[in-house]
Amino acid sequence: MTTNIYQDPITIQRVLHQAKTVAVVGLSSNPLRASHFVGFYAQRHGYSVIPVNPRETDVLGETSVASLRDIEGSVDIVDVFRAPDAVPEIVDDAIAIGAKTLWLQFGVIHDEAAAKAEAAGMDVVMDRCLKIEHARYIGRMHTLGFDTGTISARRRTE
Repeated sequence: MTTNIYQDPITIQRVLHQAKTVAVVGLSSNPLRASHFVGFYAQRHGYSVIPVNPRETDVLGETSVASLRDIEGSVDIVDVFRAPDAVPEIVDDAIAIGAKTLWLQFGVIHDEAAAKAEAAGMDVVMDRCLKIEHARYIGRMHTLGFDTGTISARRRTE
């Protein structure tokens, strides 16, 4: 598994600073779902959020689309909250719409699809949470100095 090559802090920071629009694939209207919390957080921090979920009509005050290919306009980040077996098709759609970054949330790992996205010129972040990484490098956690790369309550031993 090559997950760690898709967790480069410099890439993550650049993507988060430059992005304006985030298409959240699998965004749920259920406030208890991680996708909802991340979408809400992204909106609160100035990103335009596009819900991509064929089972939803409206999420976070935005009209949901069934597929990435239904999006009009540009997409900076495609943030994926789907099972790993759904990722290859999502990557094909992301490439087709000219998305700049493929972001695969915690546990969404698909090395071949990530390599395909990278070969198509996309930045790729895999097995990382957009909300946590934003908080680490840009938000409150950064202000407090938590930029260690790992969130933990344990003291670091030298």
